[in-house]
Amino acid sequence: MGDNEGAQAPSPQQARAQASAITAGKSVPQAEAAPASQLRELFDGPHLSPGQRRIAQYLIENIAEAAFLSITELADRVGVSQPSVTRFAGAVGFSGYPALREKLQSIALRTLEGGPGAAEEDRGNELQAAIDAEIENLENLRRDFADPDRGISVGRELSRSTPLTVLGLRISVSLAEYFAYAARRIHPDVRLVTLGGSVAYDALLQAREAGGTWVLAFSMPRHAHETLTAVRVARSAGLKVALITDLALGPVADEADVTFATGTGSRLVFDSYAGPGVMCAALLQAMTDADPERTQARLEEYEQLADQHQFFLKD
Repeated sequence: MGDNEGAQAPSPQQARAQASAITAGKSVPQAEAAPASQLRELFDGPHLSPGQRRIAQYLIENIAEAAFLSITELADRVGVSQPSVTRFAGAVGFSGYPALREKLQSIALRTLEGGPGAAEEDRGNELQAAIDAEIENLENLRRDFADPDRGISVGRELSRSTPLTVLGLRISVSLAEYFAYAARRIHPDVRLVTLGGSVAYDALLQAREAGGTWVLAFSMPRHAHETLTAVRVARSAGLKVALITDLALGPVADEADVTFATGTGSRLVFDSYAGPGVMCAALLQAMTDADPERTQARLEEYEQLADQHQFFLKD
């Protein structure tokens, strides 16, 4: 008989952990980043004023149309002065608005290759349109993942942080709970913070005193003041912050050490989170890859407990 005869077969989750490791440096050179991602990168370097951030966000959200506006039209749409638009162009590295608009048009034209209105013809009803928008969010995220190295690096840091704090307040609670629930299967000490104010401050300070080095924070629309305050408290305590949000620009992103920006579905009364959900799963995968031996041992231990106490139905 072979040495492995009688050994328990790995659970589906264990098998997936073994088979789905992300390969560092494995990129798709021909893949071009999504237009919104290109603009976020273009605008992310400089420290922008609140008015300039409004201009940047308008351009990100309306690139196909905004790239062809005159300086007067853009200023009117955003609600700022023409000199503010000129100063914004200089702040992001261009000689003036004409040079910035030329760059914007080169990005926008690639989004219009299918022809004007082509994307609208098959929209169907409002529910189908909402799903189409989420599919576009996922396609943009796929382009961003052409080079997975940043996600791998952050996943490695989250894996090493003991304890690891996961912060999500108000509408962001559901994403934080999902991430923390899964992370506890592969990480020995995950602390979930879903209440703001002094409760969050206590948890963050205690995590730092216990040796924690990183916080994973979620900030979904509408972005809460208490999330910004909690992130600032974490930074002041010496913790680094990785942020999953829908905006690469803004006060919360400005405070984070690393920001993963991915679109949310906003066509229905309440937002949907296909993109942020996949981003969570990608970081969890990176954490499992960072310490495969610990991952395997913890999953095996959990499966034994699950069988012993019959956590799950037999499918």
